[in-house]
Amino acid sequence: MEIYHLLNRGVDRRTIFLDVQDKKRFVHGLEIFNDTAPANNTSYSIANIAASNDLRGRYGNKEDRQLVDIHAWVLMGNHYHLLVSERLENGVTKFITKLNVGYAKYFNEKYKRSGTLFQGRTKKILIAHQAQYLHILHYIHLNPLDMSPTTREWRLRRIQNAKKAISHLDRYKWSSYTDYCGKNNFPSLLTKELFAETYPDYKKELSAYLADIEHLPPELTLEG
Repeated sequence: MEIYHLLNRGVDRRTIFLDVQDKKRFVHGLEIFNDTAPANNTSYSIANIAASNDLRGRYGNKEDRQLVDIHAWVLMGNHYHLLVSERLENGVTKFITKLNVGYAKYFNEKYKRSGTLFQGRTKKILIAHQAQYLHILHYIHLNPLDMSPTTREWRLRRIQNAKKAISHLDRYKWSSYTDYCGKNNFPSLLTKELFAETYPDYKKELSAYLADIEHLPPELTLEG
């Protein structure tokens, strides 16, 4: 099985998720467009989106028609990250095309704009090495730390307070982190089995990772 890290951002780094409605629309798109069936209405009005987070209850169990398995995801203000593996040949390409086109149509209709929304093709990075595999789940889920001044340097392995960082992640709805920690957020989107043996207690593992960063001496940080 090949695993891919997918990421794309708004053209000119523009914000593509302006409110909760936009984020909810994109998340529901992760379910709607992960399907071999044609996307009959890719703009998909927000009025059609159920309030419940049980997406499978809304759209039915279509496991036999899924294009990809989604192993992790996060939405940020101007970009998204997904971790996927293919269920069908060319499944990743078909899925991401439907997802991007559908969201762009929705966004342009809502905000009365036209033209390209995303900054080129979605990047597709093969997770080819064990080190990448062990880090990618953390990397995706840690992105929301960019929004806090005490944690935004996590990529440089600098964290001022690991407990506050975890608290911030616990409150952030728009990622698969809380689902991995046992709190149902959008559980039907995910295939969590891939990391089940690697991280049997994911919150404990990520907390330990952040605590290690917090206690690194300055000379061992990436700019130290």
